[in-house]
Order: sequence, then structure tokens, then C-alpha cells
Amino acid sequence: MYAEERQQAMAQLITTRGRLSVAQLATEYAVTTETVRRDLSTLDRMGLVRRVHGGAVPASSLTVIESGVGEREGANATAKDAIAAAALELLPPPDSVVVLDAGTTTVRLAAALPRDHRLVVVTHAVPVAARLAGLPQIELHLLPGRVRPTTHAAVGSDTVAALADLRADVAFVATNGLTADHGLTTPDRDEAAAKRAIVGCARRTVVLADASKIGVETAVRFASLSDVDTLVTDASIDAAELAALERTGLDVVVA
Repeated sequence: MYAEERQQAMAQLITTRGRLSVAQLATEYAVTTETVRRDLSTLDRMGLVRRVHGGAVPASSLTVIESGVGEREGANATAKDAIAAAALELLPPPDSVVVLDAGTTTVRLAAALPRDHRLVVVTHAVPVAARLAGLPQIELHLLPGRVRPTTHAAVGSDTVAALADLRADVAFVATNGLTADHGLTTPDRDEAAAKRAIVGCARRTVVLADASKIGVETAVRFASLSDVDTLVTDASIDAAELAALERTGLDVVVA
């Protein structure tokens, strides 16, 4: 089957069945997940499907259901562990101020923080705070706000206002989608506002995103690639996507 034929068949299948994952499509058409991601990116640009985290939905879908923390925790676990380990190399010197965004990969980074490296950690994520509370080397600050049930992250005007007064050395940020053209996106406007404030308060911003997020666009942009310094992703990133990101000048670390 030629690529054009496969892509047309994918678009029809997604339209018929609704949401399909990258893994399901790879099995259906006996191709690699990297090939499926390329096909979905092509179909998304053509307006035939809409890419979402881990797969695609029909182009007519107006509402993208955001995955909850429990559903996302087990997805791409090996890749997320590798990303967290690589991110440790990007920690600032002891006694620096670090902001940890909400996300399953940032939780892994929190769990991996070395016991002999003192840090001031600011977070709006309840799971991150739970990992760090009581650790002797961490001075933990939990941001105010309304906690979203989907992500267990504090959001809202109080969160954004607290971040506006903060100056951090490094922010480690998660994202639902990242593309060379459109930057970093997330489905929820309140979550986007908090992430935008996190990026804005940091001298240096490091994005932690497994390869399933690359090439995906969701509803609300919270940063362009020029707003961030480094992306840490995993080795399954598509070569064409990697090249496109590096052409923008973004520093990409492949874990």
C-alpha cells in the first residue's frame, strides 16, 4: 500500500470509529508507530483528522477529552523515566529556585531529585508536592489556586499572580503538544495560563515531553519555541520532527 493510500484509509477509519491510538493504527496497517505519527501529521495539516495525545480523532470533533493523571501515568513509562534521568543533568546549582510544572514526567523528575542537592522547589502540582514534602534537601513551596481534578494542578488567578512575583532559575515544564510551527499547547485555558506564567517567571525553561507529544497541537498555546531553551524527549522521536525542531534553534536532548 502506498503512503497516500494508507493515509486515505486511516482518515476514513478514524472518521468511522472516532478516536484511534497510534498503536492501534500501527497494528491495523502493519507499519511502525513512527510512520503512523508522520501520516497523522500529514492528515492533520490537510484537515482530514485532528491529532490528539497518543492518536487522532475525526476532524469534525469539536471537543478533545483531556486525559486524567491516572490514565497518563502508565503511558510511555519507560520513555518518561529516561527523560527524567536526563533532566537531572540540567538542574541548576545547589540552593537555586526551581519550578516544577504539573505532569507525569515532572513527577518522575521530582522523585529522582538527588538527596545531596539542596533546592527551593515551587510547584502548583499536588502529585509533585506529595513526592517532595518532608525531604530534607528540598524547601518546598506550594502555589495557591483551584485544583483541577483532571491534572491535580492548581490553576486560576491566584496561581498566576503568585508566579508573577516569582523569579526562578529553571522551570521544568510539561506539555500536551509541541510543534515547530505552533509551539507548546494544552487543552485547558486555565492550565495554559498557569503554564504561561511558569515559563514567564524562569530564567531558563526546560520542556519535558515524550515523543508522543511531538507533532501534536491541542487547543491553547502557552509558549512558542522561542520562549523555551531546551527540550528533553526520548529516542522514539521521529527523525523529521527532530530535524524540524533543531532547525528552529531549540536545544534538543534525546534521552
